[in-house]
Amino acid sequence: MNRKIFSVAALAALGLTVSACAQKGLEAPTEPGVCYHVVLPEDGKSAALVNVVARDQPQIEFCAARLEEMRLRFLRMGGNNRDMIGAYQGQFIFIDRGGVKFGKTLTGQRFFALTRTGDGRLAIPGAIQREIDGRPVAVAPN
Repeated sequence: MNRKIFSVAALAALGLTVSACAQKGLEAPTEPGVCYHVVLPEDGKSAALVNVVARDQPQIEFCAARLEEMRLRFLRMGGNNRDMIGAYQGQFIFIDRGGVKFGKTLTGQRFFALTRTGDGRLAIPGAIQREIDGRPVAVAPN
């Protein structure tokens, strides 16, 4: 009886370990000051492409700005991809129509960092003045 319980517990622990490794997936590059663009494979089987966008970026927000700049350039050239993933010093950067979010993993929790103003620019969420109905009006003056 004890042997059965032990083997079931060992299999359960092994299963948890394997699933944790499978969820870990791609890790963000950790090179200081380097901003990356991450391209996930469409088939889900091949390796992700990680390209350098800018070097000597002092903060993650600067990297997000470089990625937003690249996203807008692609859209002006006729691209249709409105979402973008980047990486900076071990964190992933997710840019979409709502704004910018940061996360430690591709599939885990995300921290909301920058939001879009009424005209599409990125700003710190607390700096945006809003109408009574919640619509953004403008960025508050300093």
